Amino acid sequence: MALFTLNINGKKQEVDVDPTTPMLWVLRDHLNLVGTKYGCGIAQCGACTIHLEGTATRACMLPVSAVGNQAITTIEGLSENGDHPVQKAWLEVDVPQCGYCQAGQIMTAAAFLEKNPNPTEEEIEMAMNGNICRCGTYLRIRKAVKMAANS
Repeated sequence: MALFTLNINGKKQEVDVDPTTPMLWVLRDHLNLVGTKYGCGIAQCGACTIHLEGTATRACMLPVSAVGNQAITTIEGLSENGDHPVQKAWLEVDVPQCGYCQAGQIMTAAAFLEKNPNPTEEEIEMAMNGNICRCGTYLRIRKAVKMAANS
């Protein structure tokens, strides 16, 4: 075990965990930040997406020892009141069906729009391509990302 001081959602958090522990489990099991979901465990579905220094990153494959002083943002820290443009668009378009993948989808979209605030339909599709929605709400997801970009 080792002691790590992490910058999560703008707050310093200390955890005493094995250095190989994936950030997904640090967030969920040690810090009770359960918005980040476990989907596949091999960084293929996107349910565990967080921001690492503003870049969409799969928490299931990111060992706590690799984080260092980098800022982590989870879905809980994306906005204080759920009023991030992507979150507002998600509600407006009524994207969620079961909701399981939504935190990862929102985090991917938010990081993408931060880097590309005026994307084309093709760029949206490519950016969101790595996030799986088992309910198949891909058309609503793309519509919400476009709406957030235009807000």
